[in-house]
Amino acid sequence: MKVFVWTTTLLVLALFGCGRGMPGAGAQPEPTGPPPEAKGWRAVTLADGVRHPWGLAWLADGRALVTVRDDARVYLFDGDSFQEVPTEGMPDVFTGGQGGLLDIAIHPDDTGAELRVYMTLSTGTSETNRVGLVRGVYDGERIHSIEKLFRAVPDKRGGQHFGSRLLWLPDGTLLMSIGDGGNPPLRIGDMLAREQAQNTQSHLGSVLRLTEDGRPAPDNPFIDRDDVLPEIWTYGHRNIQGLALEPESGRIWANEHGPRGGDELNLLEAGRNYGWPLQTLGRDYRTGLPIGEDDVEGMVNPKVVWTPAHAPSGLACYTGEHFPHWQGSLFSGGLRPQDVRRIGLDQEGNVLDQERLSIGRRVREVTQGPDGYLYLLTDEEDGELLRIEPQ
Repeated sequence: MKVFVWTTTLLVLALFGCGRGMPGAGAQPEPTGPPPEAKGWRAVTLADGVRHPWGLAWLADGRALVTVRDDARVYLFDGDSFQEVPTEGMPDVFTGGQGGLLDIAIHPDDTGAELRVYMTLSTGTSETNRVGLVRGVYDGERIHSIEKLFRAVPDKRGGQHFGSRLLWLPDGTLLMSIGDGGNPPLRIGDMLAREQAQNTQSHLGSVLRLTEDGRPAPDNPFIDRDDVLPEIWTYGHRNIQGLALEPESGRIWANEHGPRGGDELNLLEAGRNYGWPLQTLGRDYRTGLPIGEDDVEGMVNPKVVWTPAHAPSGLACYTGEHFPHWQGSLFSGGLRPQDVRRIGLDQEGNVLDQERLSIGRRVREVTQGPDGYLYLLTDEEDGELLRIEPQ
């Protein structure tokens, strides 16, 4: 097994023009600390009382479905409170560590009485688990007819790095992020788990692009290659927990956790290698030593590096009217610093500036509602839904 995996990894690096220690095409951005505080806003609590909420999907009428990680339940935000939504046929969910019922998305074509609901979740045990994608039907009262669409390979153990954000694209395909599996000394087979991100026979450490039925999108960048799993759209990621689409430009953004600093904001492009763990500004948790190189030829540098850690989670592109000066900015939720970072962009996607919205609670999800406001889910025992309003 060890010979096969490392042979595959080295072959992929050779095919894509990547070698450890080789000079990169451009310098990494300088790590940034906490930015200045944003002004002219306030956070209003709309509902609370759910334990570690994770994902949110808006309904056309302004209500929303919310997943709860630890309880593996779905709730309806009805405008004032959270009401549990019964589910029928949900697989057994592994809720250890960072695992559980994770993201949720509604099929973009569905606007009637019955909606196709897509959810990511971890299944298995502490010794053998993986991320999967399921689809059910929400009829206004319950989610039923749940079916399994996709299961990531290989299995791993422990409760770390599931990734698991979903993002619908305008062409009707679905992006799904998968974490690398965990930190050293965790191993998968004869490899450190983090090395799976450069193993293209593994889904771990990748962003996948799927059809509505959970199959590989037929025009995926590696669809005709035997040495790359057909679902893979980008790879070389550690643990993406935020995905966002810029509606006008079509650019796709991701934020991901780095180790001990080195958290990243990346502009995703099909078929590209984002470097982890061969290229990173993060450091090993155990030793404090650098991991990999600063720049590696053929690998994509991030647009932003956050050190100390921002611990990024949900990500949204703001297009609403309530904060005109924020239009076109990205908003990245922060777990460790308990804030949201506003990232200003120019028309070419270059980062112009950053500001901080201090929330005082761990921010798990950031999304724009149908009314043009920003909404946040807090990752707490008594999780809240907050709305960002002008002060």
